[in-house]
Amino acid sequence: MSGIGVTVDEIQLADPADTWRSAGFTVDPDDVCRVGEVRLRLAQGGTGIVGWTLRDLLDDGPIDGIPTSRSAAAAAEPAAHPNGVTSIDHVVLMSPNLSRTVEALAGVGLQPRRVRDGELGGRQIRQIFFRLGAVILEVVGAPDTAADGPSALWGITYVVADIEATAAFFGERTSPVKDAVQPGRRITTLRHRDLGMSVRTAMISPPILSR
Repeated sequence: MSGIGVTVDEIQLADPADTWRSAGFTVDPDDVCRVGEVRLRLAQGGTGIVGWTLRDLLDDGPIDGIPTSRSAAAAAEPAAHPNGVTSIDHVVLMSPNLSRTVEALAGVGLQPRRVRDGELGGRQIRQIFFRLGAVILEVVGAPDTAADGPSALWGITYVVADIEATAAFFGERTSPVKDAVQPGRRITTLRHRDLGMSVRTAMISPPILSR
């Protein structure tokens, strides 16, 4: 056990490694992209984010329908990426049943850190935030809906050293840089399909350090 609770070792993605290299990510010969402390394992079957591997789990097995394996591997050594990515800020999990998902996460030792209500596409949503070591897990769903079906890992937002430089790197394949919800930070969303990627991807400026 690490003593710091559940952390993310690896996220499995369906995209080809060469697609990610073309998008400015450094990918090792074994099709692993090291972002901060996390490994992104590419060329998996399916589409989008197909599963993850977490440390400090007692057992393997799905978490609210998300394929999950346990790991005892040490943190990855960060790689340098031409697109300016330095780490993962947060991973988005879409839930059809928030209370069920929160209960499932509690079953592996995760407790909510913050809750935020908002709107997406004219619908009310609730965002519930968890901390998995260096990575934030943002669980999103309708506050008053309890539908069947599994949850899904939906997208990843990366921290970049210079948001304007990253936007310039992608050019027309990313949206205009705008203010993020987090005070003092800026964000841009990739047009991931234009890059041949099936994983929804955003880039955000570094956190503002409090004094």
